[in-house]
Amino acid sequence: MRKKILATLAATLLAIGVSLAVTATPASAHEGGIHIGLVQFNSPGSDSGSNTSLNAEWINIHNARSTPYQIKGWYIKDNAGYKFLFPTYTIGAGKNVKVHTGKGSNGGGHVYWGRSWYVWNNTGDKARLYTPSGNFDDSCSWDDDDGSQKSCH
Repeated sequence: MRKKILATLAATLLAIGVSLAVTATPASAHEGGIHIGLVQFNSPGSDSGSNTSLNAEWINIHNARSTPYQIKGWYIKDNAGYKFLFPTYTIGAGKNVKVHTGKGSNGGGHVYWGRSWYVWNNTGDKARLYTPSGNFDDSCSWDDDDGSQKSCH
């Protein structure tokens, strides 16, 4: 009787585990898709609000695919709801694009949010990455114990 109960429980857990593995988008994003790689949420030095300081706050989006990927229309949001919408930009296979908070010229692995003040909270926040259709893809969160940078791989 005990073996039958354990076998039934194991089969049920296996079925639940398989179901979760199929629907777990963040895990699959890291294995071969587009995902958040690294966040520099606290720019070095004092938060002066200068464009240099703003651009030292950034988030890396990584393309783990084996082919280049057009990320136009994808977007990033923080806990407060600030949103960055990706322009036309292709991330090379296995490459990153760094989204800087301040102003600059897009290209060469860098795009710019164009904000005049910081977006990522130093004491804790959560970056979320969404597809153009609004589907959640990945997230990365941190708190004040994480220093100034968080690896999200």
